[in-house]
Amino acid sequence: MKKNKKRDKKGVSPVIATVLLIAMVVIIGLIIFLWFRGFTREAITKFEKNIEPVCEEVQFMSEYSLTLGKLSFLNSGNVPVYNFKIKVFKEGSHETLDMKEIDSSWPSIGLKQGGTFLSKDLSTEFSEAQKILIIPILIGTSQKGEEKTHVCDERYGYEI
Repeated sequence: MKKNKKRDKKGVSPVIATVLLIAMVVIIGLIIFLWFRGFTREAITKFEKNIEPVCEEVQFMSEYSLTLGKLSFLNSGNVPVYNFKIKVFKEGSHETLDMKEIDSSWPSIGLKQGGTFLSKDLSTEFSEAQKILIIPILIGTSQKGEEKTHVCDERYGYEI
């Protein structure tokens, strides 16, 4: 007598297979949800409007003195600037710096309308720089009422 070969084989029970399939579907759904969530940014407002158009209203000037190694700022507009992102272009590469991090004397509230600032000696950070791009960072309010920073687009930057 031959034994039935199907009965000798072992496999996953239908209940366990169903639980595994449901778990996989839930995990894949969660991954897709988190992926799509990354595409949407939380709205930040300043002056009761979206902060992105406010970047167009920012007006400032900046100069770098090669002899002193100091960077100067003048906020000539009506929008207070919280901080600046500084993109230093060197041959074949670039480096992004934060003004608050490279100069501890930067005002904690930023530059108000008409405000000026002269940095410490930054010649080591800017050595071999071919171009320096100064990009404003604004502070606004999120939908939850929290203060959040917003880095303006590079097109609103000031090139030195």
